[in-house]
Amino acid sequence: MPTFPFMQVDAFTDRPLAGNPCAVVFGADSLSDEIMLAIAREMNLSETAFVLRSKVADFGARYFTPAEEIPLAGHPTIATVFALIETGRLILTNELTAITLELRVGPIRVDIESSQGKVKRLIMSQKKPRFLATYDAAQVLPVFGLTVEDALPNAPIQTVSTGTPQLMIPLRNLAALRRAQLDVAAYNEFRACADFFSPHLFCLSGVTETGQTFARHFGTPPDTLEDPFTGSATGGMAAYLWHYGLIEHPRFIAEQGHWMNRPGQATVEIVGPRDDIETVKIGGSAVTVLRGELMI
Repeated sequence: MPTFPFMQVDAFTDRPLAGNPCAVVFGADSLSDEIMLAIAREMNLSETAFVLRSKVADFGARYFTPAEEIPLAGHPTIATVFALIETGRLILTNELTAITLELRVGPIRVDIESSQGKVKRLIMSQKKPRFLATYDAAQVLPVFGLTVEDALPNAPIQTVSTGTPQLMIPLRNLAALRRAQLDVAAYNEFRACADFFSPHLFCLSGVTETGQTFARHFGTPPDTLEDPFTGSATGGMAAYLWHYGLIEHPRFIAEQGHWMNRPGQATVEIVGPRDDIETVKIGGSAVTVLRGELMI
């Protein structure tokens, strides 16, 4: 029976049992799409990462939710690179190491900050933002149990992609964000005729003194109903906020997951002018919580 080593890593946190957990499966080149999806369902996490060989980057990876493959995701990227370092598959020789990781959207850059061989922070550079379809608040907000009055005034609801298209839904305050509750049937009907992968609801307040934004990210079964921390959507959110002039500075701290008892935090840096953003860099730390072998 073939076996595949794997790890479970909590990303966007510096302590176990917080942030967003991701399973990382090594040596997955021989696995079919169907088996990868079945493993993701078995793991039952927001995403499971599969490490592959690459001809165009240092490593390759594919990410699956329990329902489908996702072309780019933040916390699996942080978790995958951290797992490569933890298992000795990636050796750090400097305090700042840059590698490339081939995803379904193509290669991306990941910078690793370390001290005495220990990882301090991993920073992924996402794809150039694309601003896609806009939607009427009266159509969207009831899907989340909210009203038009809960929307952030003069801010469009829009799909933004930095590799994966996510629907940006800016809300007036933390109180509105806390009230959000997904109507699964209405959401599935809406998503079926829309252009986004998943929705990102956020407001311009953190829940700690360091955070400038706080967000919630929803899904439907077999995917998890709410994601503890969503790195790809954080990138899209940052591009959205910078593009529309809703933040003054291109660097800030994004928070997510605290209301799920899985607090997560990311450093955010937007590179480029508001009308021509080059990339968004999302950084965070990670910790290992589990090692094992898949016997399939």
